[in-house]
Amino acid sequence: MLGLADGTVATLVVVAVTISFPCFLYGAWIVIDNDPVTWSVLVRHLSIVFTGLALTTIPMVVWMLPNLLEQFYGFSVLHAVVGLHAYAFLAFALTGIVRIFRAKWEHDLYHDYDEDLLLSEIGGDRMDHWRSRLRIGVAGYVTLWIVAYLSGLAQYVTKYGFPP
Repeated sequence: MLGLADGTVATLVVVAVTISFPCFLYGAWIVIDNDPVTWSVLVRHLSIVFTGLALTTIPMVVWMLPNLLEQFYGFSVLHAVVGLHAYAFLAFALTGIVRIFRAKWEHDLYHDYDEDLLLSEIGGDRMDHWRSRLRIGVAGYVTLWIVAYLSGLAQYVTKYGFPP
C-alpha cells in the first residue's frame, strides 16, 4: 500500500480504528443528551457516527480484506468472524433506523417537534418493534466491535510487538 512497510500500515490502521471508538461514544452521547432529537441534532450525530464508521470501514476494505487470506489464523480468524457479525448487527439496526426516520420525517418531527406526540403513535403498531431493532443492533454492533477491536489489537501486538 503506497510503498509503506506492512507494520507501518498496520500501525496506521490501529490508530484509525482506535480513533473511531470515541466518535461512536460522542455520537451516542449527542442523541442521549438532546431531547428532542431535532434535525440539527440528528445531522450532528450522524456526521460523528459516520466519521467513526469511515475510520473503521475504510481500513477494513482497503487493507484488511485484501490481506485476509494470507494471515487467516489465530486472532485473525476471531477478528474477521466477530467483525463480520458486528456489521451484521449494524445492518439489523439500519432496518429500524430507516422506519423511525421515515415516520419522524413524515410527521415533520425533526423541524416541528410536538411533545404530546409519541413516537409509538406515529409509526403504527410496529414502531416499538423498529425501536427495539435499533437498540439491539446498536448494542450488538458496539459489543462485537469492541471484541473485534481487542482481537485485532492482540493480533497486532503478536505480529508487530508493542510499541511498534
